[in-house]
Amino acid sequence: MAEVVKSSSRGQVALIQVDNPPVNALSQAVRQGLSDCLERALADAAIEAIVIACEGRTFIAGADIREFGKPHQPPALPAVIDTIEASPKPVVAAIHGTALGGGLEVALGCHFRVGVASAKCGLPEVKLGLLPGAGGTQRLPRLIGAEKALDMIVSGEPIDAAQAHELGLLDAVIDGELVDGAVAFAQQVVGEGRGLRRLSQLPVPACDPNLFEGYRQQIATKKRGFEAPARCIDTVQAAVELPFAEGVVKERELFEGLRAGDQSRAQRHVFFAEREVAKIPDVPKDTPTREVASVGIVGAGTMGGGIAMACANAGLQVTLLDREMSLVEGRLKAIAESYQSSAKRGRMGQAEAEARIARIAGADDYAALASVDLVIEAVFEEMEIKKTVFKQLDAVCKPGAILATNTSTLDVNEIAAATGRPQDVIGLHFFSPANIMRLLEIVRGDHTDKSVIATAMKLSRTLDKIGVLVGVCHGFVGNRILYPYRREALFLVEEGASPQQVDRVITDFGLPMGPFAMSDLAGLDIGWRVRKAQGKPEGERYSGTIADRLCEAGHFGQKTGQGFYRYEAGSRVPKPYPELQSLVEEVSRELGIERREISDEEILKRCIYPMINEGYKILDEGIALRASDIDIVWINGYGFPAYRGGPMFYGELEGLDRVHATICEYRDQHGALWEPSPLLAKAAAEAAESR
Repeated sequence: MAEVVKSSSRGQVALIQVDNPPVNALSQAVRQGLSDCLERALADAAIEAIVIACEGRTFIAGADIREFGKPHQPPALPAVIDTIEASPKPVVAAIHGTALGGGLEVALGCHFRVGVASAKCGLPEVKLGLLPGAGGTQRLPRLIGAEKALDMIVSGEPIDAAQAHELGLLDAVIDGELVDGAVAFAQQVVGEGRGLRRLSQLPVPACDPNLFEGYRQQIATKKRGFEAPARCIDTVQAAVELPFAEGVVKERELFEGLRAGDQSRAQRHVFFAEREVAKIPDVPKDTPTREVASVGIVGAGTMGGGIAMACANAGLQVTLLDREMSLVEGRLKAIAESYQSSAKRGRMGQAEAEARIARIAGADDYAALASVDLVIEAVFEEMEIKKTVFKQLDAVCKPGAILATNTSTLDVNEIAAATGRPQDVIGLHFFSPANIMRLLEIVRGDHTDKSVIATAMKLSRTLDKIGVLVGVCHGFVGNRILYPYRREALFLVEEGASPQQVDRVITDFGLPMGPFAMSDLAGLDIGWRVRKAQGKPEGERYSGTIADRLCEAGHFGQKTGQGFYRYEAGSRVPKPYPELQSLVEEVSRELGIERREISDEEILKRCIYPMINEGYKILDEGIALRASDIDIVWINGYGFPAYRGGPMFYGELEGLDRVHATICEYRDQHGALWEPSPLLAKAAAEAAESR
């Protein structure tokens, strides 16, 4: 087995280099290697200084994720860092790529830090529901001050070398070969007789006494529901108020509490799930892809405009087409105004805004799409309209062009059958606003070529989105799970709950909006149109009665100022109104439902458990590859709280046997809509056996 940490000498400077590809993670072997190499350097009388550097494309980029959840093996990282800091010989960290998490904590244990101009430094543990647990929350405030340390630790976002140098996190930015520069810096430290700067021995610079309370108020809104940001603040405050030795004890105590908690388990699940989602068993990494440099978009509505911006943001050339040039010009104007506004707010440079605007051209003739590599259809959600569009695309697009539909519910196979090239057809379901939302449901048709799938997955990364491959069914994964969630919310209101109560329970659970506020935002007329086209289900309870009555009265939500809530002119703040309660009570009487008081616990289970059940049905049918893929869809497309891990992981936290038992109870009370998935029943039995 190759050594993952090697040592050599450059004159009187010992060079310790980590070589643990791909990201030089802090595995047990790396920790032991650092400790051993340091010990040898300290014992060598000829060595006057030490440089810690890394091979490959990056400095130490954090913990070894393969060790997550496993028993810890010595040496512990805090002990290794303490040994580095205690060295009587100056130790210099030489940073390239990224110094993240434990990697930056190692660098903070060194007496000096240098890096190349492209280097980045960060403590992203908060994104895994954790906090830096190897002294980072205690050393960083002593180096750069409590406020800047809070910014880095609570956000988890890295800073670049220029910022790090300005803050004093880097002592020098190396121009040229990093190791040579670091060795020269170490020699200079020795030659000048500089003292050793042990961060644990420094006081924290004075800060505003109201700093921590102000930060807590900020995260109460920005990080609502997340535990780790608050604990990060607690540890930095400990650095200010406690001696270093007591502060690290506090840090470790809070770290271990988070690591053992459900939130960190959930966020670590999401971390792995986002990496797993790109793996498709029958479409390996080496599957050939098709070039996508130019994109045509059919439909200049809000969605089409958002998709155009997403593509332009990624450097693609875009042709936006609609049946009338006036519609296209109106959308191009809105897009230009959006980019100019972003430039004014400093989110991008003026030149970049103008470049993105220039990448989007307009057209009203399908001939303009003859040479594009990919076409994305974004017209009305009606099958006949979409089939007409695809027939025209089939007639004009070049051979090998990918034809994609942005449908959110319809049968991709039926759309593909309208062409003579079903192998080139795929679903690309963007979420609104398409230039912002990260999720892209990639819908695989029965005849979709593997090269088209591979290209779509690659495109998702180009667009800075998370592409999730799903199969064909009504609503695919995201919207199919949305239906039973909304269904039960509507039933609960018929039975005695109010829209405000249901929405409050759901937002307290962690979603950004409840089902009724969300319906008002999307427009009640959309669901109404679908229900009228489908007709009332036979033998099943119909959930759309209240919403239908609102729509019949012209109340479509925010767009009309009234829906499940009332909205004042120019405001999106939902307000309850008495007439709705009268309508709800009238519907309940007509349906023969005796209204009752409904607990928050019942509301939560009635809304969330059907999502879990539907997820298992989707898995059983092969619509999703993995349960974790379903979680990624709902976290990134619908705002399911990441600290709960997605609906499928949440089911595991609840206990699948208990979830299944509750679903069976509701089936007995409410009928066949609650019939449990056979796959859920099997998983529940296995969960019960493992208890």
